[in-house]
Amino acid sequence: MSSTGRHVDAQALRELQQVMGADFVLLIETFLNDSQIRLTAIDEAIAAGDSEALRRSAHSFKGSASNMAAPLLADLCQHLETLGLNDDMAAAPAVAQRIRTEYGHVLEALQTDL
Repeated sequence: MSSTGRHVDAQALRELQQVMGADFVLLIETFLNDSQIRLTAIDEAIAAGDSEALRRSAHSFKGSASNMAAPLLADLCQHLETLGLNDDMAAAPAVAQRIRTEYGHVLEALQTDL
């Protein structure tokens, strides 16, 4: 299975590309820029022990990942969002690290296969 198939739903992304047309590149650039902001916000929320900020940041990132057809990344963000909702900050750093790792795979898939 290609990295796209595992980390990014290539078919869904191709359909999105067809719908977006010339704006697809802007969509990818926006996702990449916003992802860095969201990752920083997640780190800051964890450092501050702010479960509500963690929940909000993870929720936003989940939506972006879903829109970019990155189901594993979206699932991890959902997990982190649930941790924030339940004020379970102890597990948050490990999940945040898994999000960073998966985000790296998504980046690689986007660069390699698209």
